Amino acid sequence: LRARLHQHFLYENKDRSIFRKNIGRALLNRDGDPVRVDWEIDLTTHQAKDRYGDSMDAKKLQAVERRVSRYIQENFSFVVLPVAAKEERLVLESRLISTVSWCSECRPSPGWLGLQSPKQKIRESGLWLVNELYKEPLGEAEMKSLYKIANQPPLGE
Repeated sequence: LRARLHQHFLYENKDRSIFRKNIGRALLNRDGDPVRVDWEIDLTTHQAKDRYGDSMDAKKLQAVERRVSRYIQENFSFVVLPVAAKEERLVLESRLISTVSWCSECRPSPGWLGLQSPKQKIRESGLWLVNELYKEPLGEAEMKSLYKIANQPPLGE
C-alpha cells in the first residue's frame, strides 16, 4: 500500500500509475496542449525510450508531471481500511468501484477535471478509472461488513 500511494502521490511517472496518466490526460485535453500526444507514449521499456525519447520534450513532460502531483496533493485524500486477505481486498475494491459507478446520486461536480478527460468512461462514471465500472456492486452483507471495518478503532489504539 505504501509503495502504491507513493506511485500515485509522489513519484512523478505517468507510466507507473494509470491514475496519474488519466489526470494528466484531462489536464492536457482541457488545455488543448499538443504534448498530450507524447503523454500517451509509455516509456517504461528501453525500446520505447530509444524509439521516442529524442523526439519528446522531456522538460514539458516533467512540467506536466509536476502539475499532476500538485493536482493530486491539493484535491485528494484517502482512507485505509484494514482487510487482511488480498483476495478479499480485491473483491472489495472492485465492488466499491462498481457501487459508486452504479450510483445515480454519485455524480461529479460541474467543475470536476475528469469531465475534460478524453476517456468517455471517466467522464461518464465520475471516477478516475475505467476498470471495474458497472460490475457487481456491494451486497447488503458486504455493506454491513464494510461499515464494521470502517468503524473499528484506528490501528494502535
